Amino acid sequence: MSDELLINFTPMECRVALIENGTVNELFIERTAKRGLVGNVYKGKVVRVLPGMQAAFVDIGLSRTAFLHINDMVWPRQQPTPNVFELLQPGQILTVQVMKDMLGTKGARLSTDLSIPSRYLVLMPYGNHIGVSQRIESEEERNRLRSIIERIQAQHKLPGSVIVRTAAEGIDEAEIAQDMAYLAKLWDYIQRKQKSIAVPSLIFEELPLPQRVIRDLANENTAKIYVDSREIHGKLKEFVKEFVPSMNDRLLHYPGERPIFDLYNVEDDIQKALQTRVALKSGGYLMIDQTEAMTTIDVNTGSYVGGRSLEDTVFKTNMEATEVIARQLRLRNLGGIIIIDFIDMQEAQHRDEVMNQFEKMLERDHAKTKITQVSELGLVEMTRKRTRESLEHLLCESCPTCQGRGYVKTAESVCYEIFREILRYARAYQSQSGFTVVAHPSVIDRLLTAEAPAVADLEHFIDRVIKFQVENLYTQEQYDIILS
Repeated sequence: MSDELLINFTPMECRVALIENGTVNELFIERTAKRGLVGNVYKGKVVRVLPGMQAAFVDIGLSRTAFLHINDMVWPRQQPTPNVFELLQPGQILTVQVMKDMLGTKGARLSTDLSIPSRYLVLMPYGNHIGVSQRIESEEERNRLRSIIERIQAQHKLPGSVIVRTAAEGIDEAEIAQDMAYLAKLWDYIQRKQKSIAVPSLIFEELPLPQRVIRDLANENTAKIYVDSREIHGKLKEFVKEFVPSMNDRLLHYPGERPIFDLYNVEDDIQKALQTRVALKSGGYLMIDQTEAMTTIDVNTGSYVGGRSLEDTVFKTNMEATEVIARQLRLRNLGGIIIIDFIDMQEAQHRDEVMNQFEKMLERDHAKTKITQVSELGLVEMTRKRTRESLEHLLCESCPTCQGRGYVKTAESVCYEIFREILRYARAYQSQSGFTVVAHPSVIDRLLTAEAPAVADLEHFIDRVIKFQVENLYTQEQYDIILS
C-alpha cells in the first residue's frame, strides 16, 4: 500500500491530507489563531471539586475551565477508587495534560498521568511497565523491543512506563536509544519549568501540525511527503533530519502553480464530507447525521438492483458500505457513539461477512475504535475515540435561520402563529389601533393570497385593521407585530 502526505500551508492555517492508494482518507486542519491543545502540558489550579461526579474543574489559563475526572488521575490502581476529595482540594496546584480539545461548550479534558510522545516511544513518567503496540504482531519482535527498552531506560535512569509505538517495528537499537535520550531531556525540561513558572501557565506545547503528522503518521508505507511552502519545507527538513531520517528523501517541496489540494481533488472531498448523503459506486448511498449525542449512519440500496436476488443486492451494498463508512469516519473525524444501520440481511453468513469486513476496514484507523455489539434491531453500535473537533464542527456553524435543526417552519405555520399572536395583542391592548405585520416575503405573500379569507375573518372578529409589510432581511420564521 502506497501512502502520501500532502501539507498545504498558509499563514492563517495548515492543512494535511493523508492519501492512501490515491484516495483521501484523513484530513487535519490547524488554524493559527486556534491551535489544538491536545498534548499540551499546563500548570493549573483546582477551582472546584465535584464529589458527585468524582471530578474537578481546573483553571489552566483558557477561556473555559478544564475538566479532570478521577479515572484520569494518578493513584495506585491496585487500590480501590478513592474519593476525589482524597486527591484534590480547591486551590491545589497540579501539572496536567490536555487529552481532548474544547468541544462545543465543553472545556478541555485533562489528565494528571502525563504522556510524552516521540517518534518511536511514548514516555508515561508516573507508570511502571513497558508496553508494545498491539499492531506489532510478531512475538519475536515484541520481545526484542522490550529488551532494548529495558537496557536503554536503565542507562538514562528514566522513570515511569515506556510504550513502544508501531513505527518502532524493525528499527535498530541506536535509533531507539536516540529517541529515549530526547524523551529524557524533554522530561527534565518539563520538571524544571513546572517549578519556576506561575499558575496558570503553559509548561510544554505539542509540536505544530506538520511536524506532528510526520512524527505520528509517516512510516514505511509513506512514499512521498509534499509541502507547498518553501519555508515550512526547510523547517521540516531540519525536523526530519533530527528525528525521522528515513523520511529525508521522501520529503519534497511542491512548487507547482496549481494548488496541491486541487491536484489530488482534496477540496472536492472536503465539500462532499460536509454533506449528509454519500453516494456508493453501485448506486446505493449512505445518510450520515451528526448530532451532539451521537452519529447515525443509514445504508440504502438506492438505485442499485444488480444482484441476482434481493438478498444478493443487499449483501453487496452492505459490503461496499463497510469500506465507505470506515473512510468517512476518518475523513470527517467522527467520534463518540456511532450507530450504523446496515440493510437487513436474512442469511447469517452474510451478516458475519459484513461484520468481519467492517472490522478489517477499521484496522487502518489511527483512532481507537470498538464495536460494542449488534443490537436486536440489527444496528451496529460502536465507539470511536474523539480527541479533536469533527470536520463539520471545525469548518461549519449552526445555521442562523434554522438554529441548527436542519429545517424551518413552513410559511403556513408562521401565518397561524401570527394569527394567534394578533389575538393575544387584541385582548391585551384595548385601543382601536390596528396592527402591522412585518415578516419574510413568503409569509406576507401567503397572508395576502391563500390566507386572505382568514385575515378578513380575523379583522372582523377583532374589529381592527391588519396591514402587512415585507422585510427581506427576516428569516421565514421571524416576524414582528406593531401597533399601527
